[in-house]
Amino acid sequence: MDAGFLPGCAGPIFYVLHPAARAPARGRVLFVPPFAEELNKARRMVALQARRMAREGYTVLLPDLYGCGDSGGDFGDARWEIWLDDLARCLDHLEAKSDDQGPLILWGLRAGALLISELLATRAPSVAATVLWQPVTNGEQHLTQFLRLRMAAAMMGGEKESTGQLRGRLEAGEAIEVAGYTLAPALAEALAKARLAPPPHGPVYWFEVSDSEGAALSPGSTRTLDAWREQGVEAHASVVLGEPFWNAPDILEVPALLEHTMDCLEHTVSLGQAA
Repeated sequence: MDAGFLPGCAGPIFYVLHPAARAPARGRVLFVPPFAEELNKARRMVALQARRMAREGYTVLLPDLYGCGDSGGDFGDARWEIWLDDLARCLDHLEAKSDDQGPLILWGLRAGALLISELLATRAPSVAATVLWQPVTNGEQHLTQFLRLRMAAAMMGGEKESTGQLRGRLEAGEAIEVAGYTLAPALAEALAKARLAPPPHGPVYWFEVSDSEGAALSPGSTRTLDAWREQGVEAHASVVLGEPFWNAPDILEVPALLEHTMDCLEHTVSLGQAA
């Protein structure tokens, strides 16, 4: 494992690189992290998956985007466009560190899926497959859910504040604190505008986690994937048994998600070899 900092447009980008345990590498994987505290809650699962990928022959890069984790800046200084630039620099570093290029796979968790959509639209890397864990499809809804954390904290203190009021303060140019994170108006606006779009090429592997045995894909996800398939996207969807590790009070593991994700990578490599 290699850890270090990449030069970013706003400040240093901390990363962990898991080199492939075999040569030549079977592929390269860039992880695109979720929003705010969901990143910290998910670190255990992300690390487990990255180590598993590396053992199976993939080079995996895990970055902390600007203002997050061990990277430079504070969350209040983070901006959507900075994060996209960070990811572009991570792609360059991943390419430089891979002796045998192999297929490129983008792997996103929650709001990381929204960043992947914009990265593909602006950077247009040649991607062999996209892996999405519990993807957020609508940034507006995700922002509202985030603001509700502040509402809940305010209610516990005997105060009342609606999401509409909080949005009004953001639109007026005021930064607000939510669950220990300073949310800048510009970042809130960019998140609210973000929508999940189908990748231009390569299969999509879409995973949702449910604590109910035999649960079906959520209706919203089903509609999204049906629309993508009508556009010719090869989309595979699975619901795996487990707890929502990205927002649970404790640090959780979902072994079934790790296993199913590896199966998808094997499928992607097999398709590449057949071609």
